[in-house]
Amino acid sequence: MKKLLLPILMLCSIVAFSQTVAQDTTATQNNQDNALQNILNGNASKGITVGGYAQVDYNQPEGANGNLDVHRLVMLLGYKFSDKVQFVTEIEYEHVKELYVEQAFLNYSLNDRLNIRGGLMLVPMGIINEYHEPTTYNGVERPNMDKSIVPTTWREIGVGVTGKYNEASLRYQAYIFNGFTSLNGDKTLGGKNGLRNGRQKGAESTVNTPNLSAKVDYYGISGLRLGLSGYFGRTQAEDDVQDIDGADVGISMFGLDARYINQRFSARGQYIHALISDADEYNDLYDADLGSELRGWYAEAAYNLLPLSKEQKLDAFVRYEEYDTHAGTKDANITRNLGYNRQEITAGLSYHIANGAVVKADYQILDNKAVGNDAKGQLNIGFGVWF
Repeated sequence: MKKLLLPILMLCSIVAFSQTVAQDTTATQNNQDNALQNILNGNASKGITVGGYAQVDYNQPEGANGNLDVHRLVMLLGYKFSDKVQFVTEIEYEHVKELYVEQAFLNYSLNDRLNIRGGLMLVPMGIINEYHEPTTYNGVERPNMDKSIVPTTWREIGVGVTGKYNEASLRYQAYIFNGFTSLNGDKTLGGKNGLRNGRQKGAESTVNTPNLSAKVDYYGISGLRLGLSGYFGRTQAEDDVQDIDGADVGISMFGLDARYINQRFSARGQYIHALISDADEYNDLYDADLGSELRGWYAEAAYNLLPLSKEQKLDAFVRYEEYDTHAGTKDANITRNLGYNRQEITAGLSYHIANGAVVKADYQILDNKAVGNDAKGQLNIGFGVWF
């Protein structure tokens, strides 16, 4: 009973707060920009541009103690040297005490169709890895599928090009990055988290094989944006083991995503599929359980409960996601773990109280295919800002 008291009080506080906001403000727009693009598109002819976002969460699992967390606090800084040359960096605190540089790159703009970039950048795969400001998605937490399959936030050091062809309603990105690491003191790749622990994040990264990443977005239909992503290469291994069979694996990852908004209705969906070659040799060498296929998808629908004449927005949403880091195991020479085949339902509210400020509450049902497993519930409450 005590464990239920705090979430009930907090949920009541949110409802009361939503009813006492006296002044309508500009609703958070469902646009296609993110914090990075706001920095790059700044109107200042020269000098510093500042932005940021933050997220504070309360998570209450069924039958366990709750967790309060300043999940992330991010500052973005951009400097415009000239009309063509800009530097952008993103500095992130996670859980108060963890510090990361999430982006740090130099952008040279020849024109809208061609920008050359180099440095620490986000890998363009799916939606959330690039568009993860808390006011741009529903739910207190990001979709778990993105954590385990993509895996967000995925950034590496590289160089490449990006641009837009507005007459064709197309945006493209193409980069060469360093890859995941196969080993960091111990094996990094495995069944439960897939490739996630192999992210090098720009910190003294090993590189011996370049990896190709590309994405094309189409925005020619009003309210609709479609994305097609691809990532191809191999993981990176240290000099003393790189010639050993199983020291690295091949990765071919494909992604499809869609976002749609029409009046008060919005929807989004995503499908990611990764094929891992030489997983059997990696598993034999490191006694690991890396699958030969990783696959996941989700679909979400939302409806704004407030009239369009209101400047605030109250989205009620539901999302179903399914993801499996052991979608294929035969070629990996391991036994499939059905507990890694996960299904989740998330339903809740996102109350956009101002342009760039949102209060959220949702309930999740978390399940998997393991024999004898019982689904678990979790209540989440939090707020997010983006400026």
